[in-house]
Amino acid sequence: MAVDFSFDKLPDCAEWTFDYLEKYKQQIDRVAKFYGLDTYPNQIEMITSEQMMDAYASVGMPIGYNHWSFGKRFLQTQQNYMRGHMGLAYEIVINSNPCITYLMEENTLTMQALVMSHASYGHNSFFKGNYLFKTWTEADSIIDYLLFAKNYIHQCEQTHGISEVEATLDACHALMNHGVDRYKRPQKISLAEELEQQKEREMYLQSQVDQLWQKLDSSNTERSKQKNNPLIFPESPQENILYFIEKNAPLLAPWQREIVRIVRKTAQYFYPQKQTQVMNEGWACFWHYTIINHLFDEGLLTDKFMLEFLHHHSSVINQPAYNSPQYSGINPYALGFNMFIDIRRICEHPSDEDKQWFPQLAGSNWLDAVKSAMHNYKDESFISQYLSPHLIRKFKFFELTDDASKSHFEVAAIHNEKGYQKIRTALAKQYDLSHIEANIQIINADIEGDRSLTLEYIPHNDVSLADTKDEVIKHLHYLWQFDVNLVMQDKEMHTKVLSHCPEDVEP
Repeated sequence: MAVDFSFDKLPDCAEWTFDYLEKYKQQIDRVAKFYGLDTYPNQIEMITSEQMMDAYASVGMPIGYNHWSFGKRFLQTQQNYMRGHMGLAYEIVINSNPCITYLMEENTLTMQALVMSHASYGHNSFFKGNYLFKTWTEADSIIDYLLFAKNYIHQCEQTHGISEVEATLDACHALMNHGVDRYKRPQKISLAEELEQQKEREMYLQSQVDQLWQKLDSSNTERSKQKNNPLIFPESPQENILYFIEKNAPLLAPWQREIVRIVRKTAQYFYPQKQTQVMNEGWACFWHYTIINHLFDEGLLTDKFMLEFLHHHSSVINQPAYNSPQYSGINPYALGFNMFIDIRRICEHPSDEDKQWFPQLAGSNWLDAVKSAMHNYKDESFISQYLSPHLIRKFKFFELTDDASKSHFEVAAIHNEKGYQKIRTALAKQYDLSHIEANIQIINADIEGDRSLTLEYIPHNDVSLADTKDEVIKHLHYLWQFDVNLVMQDKEMHTKVLSHCPEDVEP
């Protein structure tokens, strides 16, 4: 005899109400706890499409500081949206404690349920559990710090003028990708501590810079007596350019030094998101799919709800073929979702091939396996560890070698026995930021001479820097205020100057 669940079913009308949302939230929360998802408390906000575009333009930070580039991006987004050239994300979620999820008013009830399970429980648990977010971001203090940064920069605009502040921000934004500390863990501080330390830091940093340059001035005399023993500063190459500027730029005003620090800390906050895009989106898709299907299996959702849900879900994880007009690279949602689904498949229904490639996973508890992957990996290592031959065949991956010295491309590996490992290694490298971002390090500040700054570019796969390098060097010169040189060693170990600023001065 069939059981009638109709009186228990959740509403499935197109229009949402706060009462309906609360009913869905309670059920989603119950299922998330059933699977043991560890999350920050949830705070859900409803915003309009206009506010969503504003948040877009401010790199997802609704309470960030003002800058002209955010306004320009807002107008571009608004025009593309109104002309139908792009859709909007259905949500924005902030890695904070409590975790704040913004839902869009225009969403249907089904979409709101999907977004809550995706963002409020998928992304939220990833923020709290992944080792990179635990190491490099502070969910407890980020909102306070954003508020501090917004107020501080507003005060600087009032005191020093908008043009001066924006020029400093322009220079910092140009160097933002080179303002990340990869190995030193930041300390946790509250808003009150940040305000207190900001005043102390301003005085201390300036005194340290003064002492450094005074010491160097006195060392000039000494060096003239010992020309064969030049002082090298910094003692080792520095990859965090903004940190070096903040600590050592000789002529920066204290307020400019603080702005450099604000942009550097913001870049650090976003760095784990760049390292885990495939995993983060895949994890959120995996959980909205699992939670909604769990509710359907319990008889709480109607077929109408599920048809709309499956339509949106399929659109999100769609991977167009490489020769499709819609192809724009590998869809991180598609790859990440399928990898977590594949881990569960290997645990529950392993094939002989799976038992050979993943003996530790085959037959194990799938929930422990997916949580272990989420906790301990980033995109590069996740793909290197878990991409299976089954998925390589499903996605029809192959490796293409583009050697500039040859007149043709080479298909180096296809999805067969010989190619699986090569393809997995090659794909993992595509998500290694050290292979994607330019390796530029400060190698010398001529503190005993003309105070010029020299940076070295170390090319990867003989790829040269973009033409925008000259503009970036100009911004660095604005902060350093003495000559800046960008050099590279060629294959014969000869030093070649790639760019220098000011342009009319020979290095």
